[in-house]
Amino acid sequence: MPIAITAAVLRERGASYRIEALDLADPGPGQLLVRIRAAGICFTDVGVQFYEQGTPLPQVLGHEGAGEVVAWGEGVTGYAVGDRVVLSYASCGSCPRCAHDTPQYCANFMALNYAGVLPDGSVPMTNGGEAIYGGFFGQSSFATYALAYPRNTVRIAADVPFAHLAPFGCGMQTGAGTVLNSLAPKPGQSLAVIGTGGVGLAALMAAADSGCAPLIAVDRNAERLTLAGELGATHLIHADGRDLTLALREILPDGLDFIVDTSGAPPVARAGLEALAPQGQMALLAVTPPGTEITINPNVLLAGRALRSAVEGDADPQDFIPRLVAMHVAGRFPHDRLIKAYRLDQINEAVADMKSGATIKPVLVMD
Repeated sequence: MPIAITAAVLRERGASYRIEALDLADPGPGQLLVRIRAAGICFTDVGVQFYEQGTPLPQVLGHEGAGEVVAWGEGVTGYAVGDRVVLSYASCGSCPRCAHDTPQYCANFMALNYAGVLPDGSVPMTNGGEAIYGGFFGQSSFATYALAYPRNTVRIAADVPFAHLAPFGCGMQTGAGTVLNSLAPKPGQSLAVIGTGGVGLAALMAAADSGCAPLIAVDRNAERLTLAGELGATHLIHADGRDLTLALREILPDGLDFIVDTSGAPPVARAGLEALAPQGQMALLAVTPPGTEITINPNVLLAGRALRSAVEGDADPQDFIPRLVAMHVAGRFPHDRLIKAYRLDQINEAVADMKSGATIKPVLVMD
């Protein structure tokens, strides 16, 4: 029998969410039913809300869910009712990328995370007979309940508030994983973070924990730069229109070992690339509007400089999320300082605050 849920439904691109009563399908084979206690809002959600990305509407978004296991379908083992879990991205587990322990590059990533239907092609939710798409990132967690899968449902033993657990599903994983997994700096190597939103500050906290020095934060928002300094940045650059390459090279004339750019602004990306040291690496993490292009001088890439990106911080959530939770419990990853809680029916206010910069990491709390 379908489960009655409350969800935030996006019906039109660029429109506000509507809170609606829906029916959610029972968990089928290989699926878990999770009661969502909290769900982070990520700029991936904002990108789908405002830019055409092939995601069908109406749909329930949300891909940073945290809650409790309620039930499961045939073939699911290893879970108990009441297990505290974090939900992350979905992957198939059978393609070559998954077989080589890189599920973030799953061959079926788009179908499993963006198609709006379950793996069998069915639509997971209805409103009075109207089909409501879902299964966003294997969850659709802007709702009181969600269907998920063993591969993207991570059990958490620590007694951490759900509002603090939810952002580990994507944003914190992406920022911290890019540093710890993709770039893997050694203590004493230099790193700059351009853009101190949620993903950028996650990268900065991971870099501070790794012993990066100098550790530089760049942003237009003075309050966020102050917070970045409190979280471990040794140098702060206020992006007030001055030449960013020059500003970075004033600190390190020979260039930086690593840069993480979350701004998505082509001139900023180019400036960062030109501030790299020989063999330096720059990771681009922003979700940009369709048609965005970056123009570079290919000679900048001489001396081994590299421009790259990373999906979900090159992280397998089953291994990496518990690692981040342990860092948080030990006081080495204080991401709770970025969070502001909102009720589910405040989702449009939360999105507006995130876009304006008033809130770094909004988290919807369902209770």
